[in-house]
Amino acid sequence: MTAVHAAYARYIPAAWASLRRQTHRDWTWRVQVDGPPADVLDALVACGAAVDDRVRTAVHGTVEGPAVARNIALGRCAAPLVQNLDADDELEDHALATLADALRAHPWVGFAVGHARDLFPDGTLRGHPLPLSAGVLPRGALPAAWTTSPPEAYRLPVHPAGVMWHRSLLLALGGWSALRGVEDTATLMAGSALSAGVLINTPTLRYRRHDTQRSLEKSDFSGGGHSIP
Repeated sequence: MTAVHAAYARYIPAAWASLRRQTHRDWTWRVQVDGPPADVLDALVACGAAVDDRVRTAVHGTVEGPAVARNIALGRCAAPLVQNLDADDELEDHALATLADALRAHPWVGFAVGHARDLFPDGTLRGHPLPLSAGVLPRGALPAAWTTSPPEAYRLPVHPAGVMWHRSLLLALGGWSALRGVEDTATLMAGSALSAGVLINTPTLRYRRHDTQRSLEKSDFSGGGHSIP
């Protein structure tokens, strides 16, 4: 599932291409358009996604932000496994297969996550060592690792944008957290506090680095959505 707004429409073809390359073929893509839809709908048509039966697009007509848009998309999902894909990111070719296999191998855990590689404008990919070992992550392991890391190494133990979830756990959490800029981080920490997870020792996400990333925004949050004329 992908929440997308007009400014990120230009990245939709690359996200779509990464889905088409998946070795696991049994998926549907829930695209939820946040705000004015024209640019996003045009991008879906231009890259061919709009005519693929696996792509289900919806428009809610207001600007609500990524957390609300994802939760609207979550309400449209029926599959037991939910993979978030931010509009400006890409999945590694084996991501869906590898993460789903990890959840099948550990049926008592609530989520699976792999490594993320930074994707730079020139196409360069850069990985990062993780402070945790691959395998089952006991309940509470992620917030414990995050809050006890030394200040000079203060960063998330895994990347929250590339998690595959059991839908039932996401629903138990109430969906994505209503926090500006850290909605996926807060959701992952809450998920880890509630359930064990599993970390696989391979990259599954390409995290695009660019100047308009929402995670870089420092503006004040006014709150509330507004209608689109």
